[in-house]
Amino acid sequence: MEKIAVYPGTFDPLTMGHFDLLRRSASLFDKVIVVVAGVSFKATGMFDLQERMAMIRESAEAAGMKNVEVDRLDCLLVDYCRNRGIGVVVRGLRVYSDFEYEFQMALTNRKLEPDVETLFMMPNESYSYVTASMIREIARYGGDTRAFVPPQVQTYIEAHMRQHPEQCIRTGGGVGDTGAFDR
Repeated sequence: MEKIAVYPGTFDPLTMGHFDLLRRSASLFDKVIVVVAGVSFKATGMFDLQERMAMIRESAEAAGMKNVEVDRLDCLLVDYCRNRGIGVVVRGLRVYSDFEYEFQMALTNRKLEPDVETLFMMPNESYSYVTASMIREIARYGGDTRAFVPPQVQTYIEAHMRQHPEQCIRTGGGVGDTGAFDR
């Protein structure tokens, strides 16, 4: 029987921390399905669903992860798992403050669907402080995000900021105004 896990999130954008967990999950399971939330309640999102899905797909393919699929999540996660016969959800814990929220979600999911287990994983320490909202802020100030995202994602960030200059917050030549997206 094939061991399948689901890795859910908004991935706006996919960070090196997300990517680290995906890579490690793909080595543990026969298949990992990254389910991307179709609706994000994060008001400051940067990318639409199709872009987020493409970033993940392209990053996984470039890394040779042949057992990774990307799908849309537009229902309760436990319903998605039940409908696909999946019994494991992979969740990341970066810092202690993540634990309370993730613990509540895992217990709620267990109450809704007792056959779905949550596997908590920590990203590599060098990515434990990286958040998608931090990446969006750095990008909007014209900072260099290359150290925080896979190269495929960086391409999307640069294109987005060129196409949406109204989202750029320039500091008038200060530290945040590197001209990183003027290339």
